[in-house]
Amino acid sequence: MEQGYLTLETGEVFEGILIGANKDSLGEVVFNTSMTGYQEIITDPSYAGQIITFCYPIIGNYGINAKDDESVHPALSGVIIGDLCETPSHYQSISKFSEKLMEAGVPGIAGVDTRLLVKTIRSRGTVKGFLSTKKVEGIASTLNSSLWVEKVSTKKIQYFKNNGPHVVLMDFGFKKSILTALLAENCSVTIVPYNTPFEKIKALNPDGVLFSNGPGDPMELKKWFPEIKKICQHFPTLGICLGHQLIALAFGAKTEKLAYGHRGGNHPVKELMTGKVKITAQNHGYVVVDNSIDTDVFAVTYRNVNDKSIEGLKHHQYPIQTVQFHPEAHPGPSDTAHILTEFVKEITSLGETRYAVK
Repeated sequence: MEQGYLTLETGEVFEGILIGANKDSLGEVVFNTSMTGYQEIITDPSYAGQIITFCYPIIGNYGINAKDDESVHPALSGVIIGDLCETPSHYQSISKFSEKLMEAGVPGIAGVDTRLLVKTIRSRGTVKGFLSTKKVEGIASTLNSSLWVEKVSTKKIQYFKNNGPHVVLMDFGFKKSILTALLAENCSVTIVPYNTPFEKIKALNPDGVLFSNGPGDPMELKKWFPEIKKICQHFPTLGICLGHQLIALAFGAKTEKLAYGHRGGNHPVKELMTGKVKITAQNHGYVVVDNSIDTDVFAVTYRNVNDKSIEGLKHHQYPIQTVQFHPEAHPGPSDTAHILTEFVKEITSLGETRYAVK
């Protein structure tokens, strides 16, 4: 096996064994604390442009199956793991983790001291890294500006017919599990590109609109904020992860980057109305700035227990709700699955009622 190296922009070098595609890769180095679900994680479009470090010490032990991909083509820039299991054991397994990376053209290294790497990220803040087969003296401190959403969003409209209410899914890099959850609620779903304007959404005549998760800085989508606001004011709306941030921004709030993000399947959030704490799956590097929310427009519905950051919003006038976490949670807990169910119930009860644009 060939030696591989991860060089951070701050100068640290981590050695390991090359797995996956044999190519160099530059990306933002982040970490995920989930104990399971590595297949869903590496196929989550929200990781576009990032090199993901798995905190869990062994990866690949249950192989790769034919069901759990969250997208057709993985969009991440690389993978870093501790121990690699090349003898998976699971009745659904059809290939190895390393074979999945090779097939997807994604480079990675195994045998890395991931505990030290995560400690480095936590002390330095999220840093850029360069995966290579050779040591390098240093790397550029910035990645080329890239609209990652454009790279992962669908290029054409897709239709999924069912007998229930019609939901338009705005694709900023949606996870398949969101679509699966909507179809399980008997919804008809139309998936549209991220830059679909209000008039085209209106022509589709949906009962509700869901703004999906996705990669990158939400401010890169600034020019679409007016269209997002029109859509939200006209249709019952649910925003998830990046969708939550975009809706907040469209109504005048601000976002900021966290030091090292929330990525994992065990993030506690408090439901402010009840005081109950829910365990959630999260994957984001940006949050809505607390004092930028107009409390006459939005109520904060959820807060992160650890850092008190905003995890959910509800509009006072329009049927708009947003959550920073993933209620469909694959991988992860199902504590907040009711949010999607309640959204479908709401748009069903509203029926053909439409909300005039203000």
